[in-house]
Amino acid sequence: MPLEILLAEDNPRDREFLVNALSAYRLTAAIDGEEAIALAQRLDEPLLISDVQMPLLNGIELATQLWRLRPNAKIIFWTQHKDEMYVRALTRIVPAETVYGYVLKNNPAPILVKAVENVFTENQCWVDPQVRPVQARLRQNRDSISDLEFEVLIDIALGLTDNMIAKRRYLSRRGAQSRLRSLYHKLGVGDECNEPALNPRARAVAVALQRGLINAFELEEEERKLKHWLSTSAADS
Repeated sequence: MPLEILLAEDNPRDREFLVNALSAYRLTAAIDGEEAIALAQRLDEPLLISDVQMPLLNGIELATQLWRLRPNAKIIFWTQHKDEMYVRALTRIVPAETVYGYVLKNNPAPILVKAVENVFTENQCWVDPQVRPVQARLRQNRDSISDLEFEVLIDIALGLTDNMIAKRRYLSRRGAQSRLRSLYHKLGVGDECNEPALNPRARAVAVALQRGLINAFELEEEERKLKHWLSTSAADS
């Protein structure tokens, strides 16, 4: 009996590619993360291939919920993004000793099949070679952006002032500025922004976009979180 694999993919063309590439397996397709989590809960040991960017429930949120409900689930993230922000998110949510995969959509079908065999059949993690340099950078603690520095990066990308960053992150104003200086240093914009022609906040956001630390899709989600926080803060004050 072929393995049963769940697919979570909102793009019809990409979903068709998955179905054709994995025709040797029993496939059940979901068009968004919410449908996928409902289907996965019916299985004791779900095998899931999921896009990262989806409406209603994105791939990272889907994986977080599924691993909470089914710790033995195996997930392959199938995405067009090798952004550092996604690799960083995965390092936070993947449970210890969990088998998973990360495959970029620009690969041909045989690579996807190889990843499926490694993760779902041989119980081995499979990370796309194009993503491994990003993983290596995150492991270099001296130069990698910490989670706390990432928070203030999001804040300046959303346009928050030092005072508002301090309030949102429960810091003093000096503490917020110290965290920003550390972020600038690790992004390599501290020294170059001694020039009056360059603004360190704007420069940090530009470098972060180039590195894939942030992107427009995720900033939309962060914008929703910010609006919720602002409304909550206003109600409490």
